Amino acid sequence: MGYFYFARHGQTVWNVENKICGAIDIKLTEKGHNQAKELGQRILEEGLPIDEIICSPLVRAAETARHISEITGIPMRVELRLKEQNFGKYEGTPRGVEEFGRAKQCFADSFNGGESMIRFCHRIYGLLDDIREEADEKVYLLVAHNGVARAVQSYFADMTNEEFAKFGIKNCELRKFEF
Repeated sequence: MGYFYFARHGQTVWNVENKICGAIDIKLTEKGHNQAKELGQRILEEGLPIDEIICSPLVRAAETARHISEITGIPMRVELRLKEQNFGKYEGTPRGVEEFGRAKQCFADSFNGGESMIRFCHRIYGLLDDIREEADEKVYLLVAHNGVARAVQSYFADMTNEEFAKFGIKNCELRKFEF
């Protein structure tokens, strides 16, 4: 049985300001760059057998992946399917607002111009199905976003709508998923 690793990008300005980033391209803070470098050093020191880094095209994830790649020597490439969900009217608004928490539990809603949870998970699940086919030959590190982490978790574990909406991981947190 194969496996892969997943890491969320480093801290962004909007993470500090507690705003919803979504598909808006927000840069890393200095702390975010340092978190990415520390994660790269950890991967190197632990000798994790990663063959390739695949990252979201958004700058916060791509820069995180670039730092990890430079430190570890692991090649990286961009994967469009790892782009964060577009939260439509909620992008740039304060995180933790009750209305947004309820909206994340409405899986067919596209948030007035965004991407529904159903379409988003379909995109992520398709990528995970592709990775699963190569899992015995190659170990990947996916570098992406909190929403992507939520979809990945739901691929492997049954979750209620409430659990799905509340699930999250920390910046530059590293997780291992086994098929």
